[in-house]
Amino acid sequence: MIKGFFRLIGRTLAYVWRWLDAVRRTVLNLVFLLIIAAIVALVMRPTLPLPDGAALVLKPAGALVEQRTLEDPFQLLRPNASPVAQTALRDLLEAVEAARDDPRIQVLVLDTDALNQAGLSKLAELRAAVEEFKSSGKPVLARGERFTQGQYYLASVADEVHLAPDGFLLLRGLSRFVTYFKGALDALGIRMHVFRVGEYKSFAEPFTRSDMSDEDRENSRDLLDGLWTVFREDIAASRGIAVEAFDDYVIGYRAALAAVEGDAAEAALRAGLVDRLSTRDQWRDRLREHVGLDDEGKEVKTIALGRYLAAVRGERAGAPDRIAVLVAQGSIVDGSGGPGSAGGDTLARLIREAREDDAVKALVLRIDSPGGSAWASEVIRRELEVTRAAGKPVVASMSSTAASGGYWIAAGADEIVAHPASLTGSIGIFALFPEIVEPLGKLGITVDGVATGPLAGAFDPRRPLDVAAAEALQLGIENGYRRFIRTVATAREMSEAEVELVARGRVWTGEAAHKLGLVDELGGLDAAIARAAARAGLERYELTWPAARLSPTQLLMQRLSDAIEPEAMPVGGLASLPLVRLLAAEAEALARWNDPRHVYMHCLCEGP
Repeated sequence: MIKGFFRLIGRTLAYVWRWLDAVRRTVLNLVFLLIIAAIVALVMRPTLPLPDGAALVLKPAGALVEQRTLEDPFQLLRPNASPVAQTALRDLLEAVEAARDDPRIQVLVLDTDALNQAGLSKLAELRAAVEEFKSSGKPVLARGERFTQGQYYLASVADEVHLAPDGFLLLRGLSRFVTYFKGALDALGIRMHVFRVGEYKSFAEPFTRSDMSDEDRENSRDLLDGLWTVFREDIAASRGIAVEAFDDYVIGYRAALAAVEGDAAEAALRAGLVDRLSTRDQWRDRLREHVGLDDEGKEVKTIALGRYLAAVRGERAGAPDRIAVLVAQGSIVDGSGGPGSAGGDTLARLIREAREDDAVKALVLRIDSPGGSAWASEVIRRELEVTRAAGKPVVASMSSTAASGGYWIAAGADEIVAHPASLTGSIGIFALFPEIVEPLGKLGITVDGVATGPLAGAFDPRRPLDVAAAEALQLGIENGYRRFIRTVATAREMSEAEVELVARGRVWTGEAAHKLGLVDELGGLDAAIARAAARAGLERYELTWPAARLSPTQLLMQRLSDAIEPEAMPVGGLASLPLVRLLAAEAEALARWNDPRHVYMHCLCEGP
């Protein structure tokens, strides 16, 4: 009887468990279907007609990039998720250009609060587009709860700049401080062998020095002075103040605060850097004065970037001829890469496909890269060279950084266009080899074995680097440098001696590079596209932006990301700390270095 009772209990529990499991699976399926339905609703929602007399609001969020990388929206469901918002510069430029002559747009509004990372040249290109918009006679208004340096550089182009009464405007100047690891490596017994050509090629110095070399200090000072000159002169011109007055505010910020009893917003107002101090409701009232309220009489009549672009792109009639704009962004790596990256094989394939497409009459390569794999850089450059030989013009457009390997691929173009604030040059090459014999010895670990030749096992970090192997590697580096010099000399129609004078690993601003003959023209992406059109003899054309192919799942994820407002994403957790983000980004970048010969053309020079 007792056994029967336990069997009954067992069957009852088993039944209850099966019932609970069925309920669990049903609930999970329903949640999954709701998520899919939400995605489809976001992706397939119809485009509403644009209202007349509205304000176009540009609110760049996160990092300002040339091409957005693919983020998985489902990662946002994780605890303490820290999404990385990105805004494509080309979307902003396209919207501002279209809005200039669009009668439905009455005002352009710049909201900079969500912008947290942008190269100076990108911001300068966007400022130039806004200046062109102002030529239509339409006003530009900007507001910030507070202004960081980059945010204010963009906002200062507006006709009217508002700051929250409790906000601040902090202009600190530019700096470059490098973390050096030699002491830590010495303490661990790790010996880092460096092979390089060019005394200004400073990328390896953090592993071999404890401080900045004189050459790196000189180069860094020249670069920062050049970029800061662009920054301060642009702001002074937009605000109608003397450069000296701007300098007084930056250098004498403590005195400016003391004069207003520490009221940072009032200090900015008195310096003429902002026009009004306004609360959020006062700002809303100011916008209402310009464009009024929507049909329901509740909200100010504004249009967000995504909605506006969807509308104008749908209205645009296509042209039979095309100019393909390809993006090389981030460190150049061997192999494939997704959107927003610079995989050598992927970029080479995209260039080849553009070359073989009869509708594409010219190609623009937009470069925002400090370099990387020498092998992958040559793969890309060669495809550009073949494209030119096939009769299709190629123009390189330098964004914030196009140095070292970035300049190598630019040398494959018919023309090079750079912004005055671009960072370029760094014509040099290097290799790194770590040796961990000493730390292994401290742990009692030894290495022994046999080899069939002197170089077999020579580059095993567990063993001391063989002298002959080190000499062979240095000879290879020197050969690579001479090839770099020859490649640039041929592309720029200069002598090798002339290139040598501006090479040696030194980094230049776009303006300096133009004077030295490394760049053909100063300008932004629009200027590069115009040069490509002129070379191809095109008056009417359509731009295409080829990118790495996405799987159906990735495409769905991208469209979901597009449908979500980046600035509305929650950000939190340990990953949101700046230092953690910096270290994680550096570790991730080093992990992608995969040149098959371990030879790199890279500069430690990504723009501020």
